[in-house]
Amino acid sequence: MDWIVSAAEAGVRLDKFLAAADRLGSRKRASIALDRAKVFVNAVEAAPNAGSTRLASGDRVRVWMDRPGSSRSRTPVRTGDLRILFEDQSLIVLDKPAGLLAVPLERKEDADSVVDQLVTHLRPQGKRKPLVVHRIDRDTSGLVVFAKTPAAQRTLREQFKRHSVERVYRAVVYGHPTPPSGMWRDRLVWDAKALIQKETHPRDPKGKDAVCRYETIETFATTSLIEVRLETGKRNQIRLQARLRGHTLVGERRYVYGPDELRPIDFPRQALHAFRLAFLHPVSGARLRFEAAMPSDIAALVARLRKSA
Repeated sequence: MDWIVSAAEAGVRLDKFLAAADRLGSRKRASIALDRAKVFVNAVEAAPNAGSTRLASGDRVRVWMDRPGSSRSRTPVRTGDLRILFEDQSLIVLDKPAGLLAVPLERKEDADSVVDQLVTHLRPQGKRKPLVVHRIDRDTSGLVVFAKTPAAQRTLREQFKRHSVERVYRAVVYGHPTPPSGMWRDRLVWDAKALIQKETHPRDPKGKDAVCRYETIETFATTSLIEVRLETGKRNQIRLQARLRGHTLVGERRYVYGPDELRPIDFPRQALHAFRLAFLHPVSGARLRFEAAMPSDIAALVARLRKSA
């Protein structure tokens, strides 16, 4: 559901705008939609406390009612569905499905997560809960590693901090990157209020370097399948860095700035998959390397793009 704020409605609160009889119909429904991350203003996800935000004429307000992972229902995801690829006394590596949080969030306390599922999985082993090493976005699929002991968590996190972990993603983007392979380097800053990553000045003391290498795997009529190797690991890094170069991810909802960039390809999430993960075992020091096949939704998208190329 999409609406454009009229000149007569300029200055109205977001929650009041949503509560109108011809929209969501009540403040309660508006509040629930905000709390469950279903509301977007100018293609940017509205924070749960954004109800008091004053809208401007021309603002585009969207409510994504069937957004993956936004339902109140806590229908269990069986541990088998998480596809645990490796497990020993120190760690667990799994292939996370899209639409499932990697870790619980206070602002989405009713949403299920990988941690919730692994707690059940670990209970027979006498383990209380898995320990977070890193995370990927809710609507991104693919490889995630959790530790079982504090020592393993510290060692693995140190590898991520040193950027010695191999992290490779695959994504479907609009356009054809030029050149077909290379490096993206930006200075980014996290906006804690808007919950988005932003480009900032190279000398901004709050900014952090974001670096990755990309390679085009296959091109279609108006899109490309690319592989991205992270050299740093900033939140939403690939999604923003691709957008900054005019290569918005197919299905992207957050890093799309303006109605003119709402693309025609129908896909329910950002087409991004954590494809490869390699690191040193925190105890033995052996190098572990994992790959997760493209999930069925992205595989079907690629097949569809090939046919129309």
